[in-house]
Order: sequence, then C-alpha cells, then structure tokens
Amino acid sequence: MAPRTRYARTGDLAIAYQVVGDGPDDLVIAPGFISHLDWSWQEPSLRRFLERLAGFSRLILFDKRGTGLSDPVPGPASLEERVEDLAAVMDAAGSDRAAVFGVSEGGAMAMLFAAQHPERTRALVLYGAYPRVTRSADFPCGVEEPVMTAMLSGLVDRWGEGAGLGAWGPTRRGDTALRAWWGTLQRLGASPGMARRMFELYPHIDLRDVLPAIRVPTLVMHRRGDRMIPFGIGQYLAEHIPGARLVELQGEDHLFFLGDTETLLAETEEFLTGARPATSLGTTVLATVLFVDLVGSTELAARVGDAAWASIRDQFLALARDELARYGGHEVDVAGDGLFATFEGPARAIRCAVAVRGAAATAGLAIRAGVHAGEVERADGGGVSGLAVHIGARVMAEAVPGEVLVSGTVKDLVVGSGLGFRDRGVRSLRGVPGSWPLFAVAG
Repeated sequence: MAPRTRYARTGDLAIAYQVVGDGPDDLVIAPGFISHLDWSWQEPSLRRFLERLAGFSRLILFDKRGTGLSDPVPGPASLEERVEDLAAVMDAAGSDRAAVFGVSEGGAMAMLFAAQHPERTRALVLYGAYPRVTRSADFPCGVEEPVMTAMLSGLVDRWGEGAGLGAWGPTRRGDTALRAWWGTLQRLGASPGMARRMFELYPHIDLRDVLPAIRVPTLVMHRRGDRMIPFGIGQYLAEHIPGARLVELQGEDHLFFLGDTETLLAETEEFLTGARPATSLGTTVLATVLFVDLVGSTELAARVGDAAWASIRDQFLALARDELARYGGHEVDVAGDGLFATFEGPARAIRCAVAVRGAAATAGLAIRAGVHAGEVERADGGGVSGLAVHIGARVMAEAVPGEVLVSGTVKDLVVGSGLGFRDRGVRSLRGVPGSWPLFAVAG
C-alpha cells in the first residue's frame, strides 16, 4: 500500500507529498520528468528502492506541479517555481534541513535549491542529472538537439502506451509488466500536452553558471552506458561542482530503480550516513511460493495493442492483489506476464491461487499457477531467492491453462485442510535435479 498522501501549499497550488520512514536525517527526492506518488509503489523494483532509502532516512517524496497528484497548471513550471515547491514540501513535512536527491531532470531543481538554500541543504546527491542536455560548441558532451527532439516527439505521439522504455530502461525493454506500468505512469503522470511542453523546455535548461555556487557536499552518480544522458555530462557535473565526487556506475538503464541498484544505494547510504550498509547474508525461512501467469498474454497483446493490453494487465494485477491481501500473501515481483508471491502457509497460497483464477475468469482471462514450499532466502531489500523459488516457477510452467498445480511437498503439508487434488504424475522440471510428483487442485 502507498503511504498517506498529503498536500503542501505554494501560492494557490497544492503540491502532493509523502513521508516514509523515521530515520535520523531527512532525504528529499526531486523527481524526474514525471511521477505519480501512489502509482510508484505499484512497481516492485521502484518500491524496493524507495524502501531501502527509507530504511536509513526520513524519506520525503513529491510530485511536481502539473504532474501526478499535484495541482494541474497550464504549462510546465520554471526552475524557480520548482525550487519554491521543494521548499514548500519541506516546510509542510517539518523539515528544516535535508539531503536532496536529484534524479535526471530533477537534478536541475536540486542543484538550484542547493545553490540558493545551502542552509537547508545537508548534502546533494545527483543521479543521471545534467546542467544542460543539448550539445554546443562549449558543451560537446551533450546530446544533438535534433536527435533528442525526434525521440521525445515520438514518445509524446505514443504517450500512455509504454513507449520509450527501450531508452529509459533498455535491460527491461521486453518486460511486458514493466511496460504496462510505464504506460500507466505516463497517463497518470502528465497529459500528452503537458509532456510535450515540458520536453520543449529541455533545450533551454542551462545551469552551468550555477555549478560553482554549489557549496554543499555533493555526490554525482552516472551509469557509463546511459542511453538518455551521456556519461560525459555526469563527468562535467563532478568537475564543475566544487568538491563533488563522481561514482561511475555500470549499466545502461537511465531509470534509477533498474539494473545494479545495490551499488547506487550503497554509495548513497555511505555518503549520507558515513557507513556503508553491511553485506547481508539474508534470512533463510520456510515459505510457500506462488507463481501466477496469464495464459496467451503475448498473443493477446499483439491482438489488442499495447494500450489495451496495459489496461488488461492493470486490471489483472488489481484483482490478484485483492486476493493476495485477503489471503495474507506478500507480493515479491510482477516481472513478465504474471505475479510472484510468498505465503507463510501452503493452504493459504492454494486458496489464493484458486481465488485469483476465479477473479481472472470473470474478467475473461485465463491463468496458470504453481505452488511449492521450501527454504527461501529473504534479502533485506524484500527479494526472495533459493532453489524453492526456481521449483515453484517450474511447477507453474507445467500447468495447463486454468490449472493450479502444486508439488508433492505442498500436497503433503495440507493434509486435513479439506483441499482435494488430482494426480498429474511425476515430472522432470527443467533445471531442477530429481523427479517431482505434481498434483492439480481439484474444483
């Protein structure tokens, strides 16, 4: 569930914000080009990233004016207005002084705030940020303006369909679940007209003269293969902000919550707290894993188109999450065309799977599901790993459309529960040693 959304006042406008965590120091995220506070928590990768930040800070999030849950405005805000909004959010959240984390376009807002309000800025963290984005004779590391304009114009033409993921998150470009979430973020984050007007301002952003005035501790992080903002721009920032430290990250994703987030988070925590997070060996526990997959999703997406498929995907996830909440399941991931969750008990997992199947059927959708129980390793960030996870995924892959399939281990654990099963024989599961008796849930 998303945290409670509150509103800060800046002039006649209301700026939506959330506060998460109770760490000793405040950390404000200046968001990139669009955001939506509530929808952000629906993407597991982003949720885990925010939860990690909130683990060592009092995290303050907000939507810029004209985007997300904040008041709409006729056109994009100036940088001065955005700085005023950031200050208003800090005031409303009771924060006199905070570290500011500027992401992508939000980096310009964060840098200007730090230069104008050093007394309120404990530190500055920049990721994928830029003082200027377009190339010029005295800024050769920038992007060619015609190239950027063509790319952003094409994005607006397909706004809300999940377009642009190949540039913002190339390592996950084939992830239909993430693409559906990304398309919904576009629709919720800003209108196509607002997005176009925001993009039209990009060539006019130039904060290079402001950089020498930033006199707070600054960490610059940039991915070497960033498809959106060239690495050279990150180098430029580190060279022109007094005392700034540059951390070169590997990878090509521009979205901060994709790729190798562990290094990014560890560097941020060490910079802001003085201590790098201890390497966690995780916690090994007995758990039941449930994998649910939409049947024929690729063919359906091809038939109805990206926009309609995104809506169908959102509907399915909403139905599945309702059942997870009812049966006490913990959502781990929604990568691919389905959902992965864990339960403390196998009977609950089975009944949840049956309920998801029924709910999906009412929406004209078919699923297959697999349930297995075994030892899993829980990481601090919320991830789950181990052989039991692989077995659960392989059990699901053996199920036919409409079937909830369980391993023999699960069947033995629910004796006396009233659940019935049909023997599906002994199978060899791809990549898993041994042979596995499987059973279909009856009814």
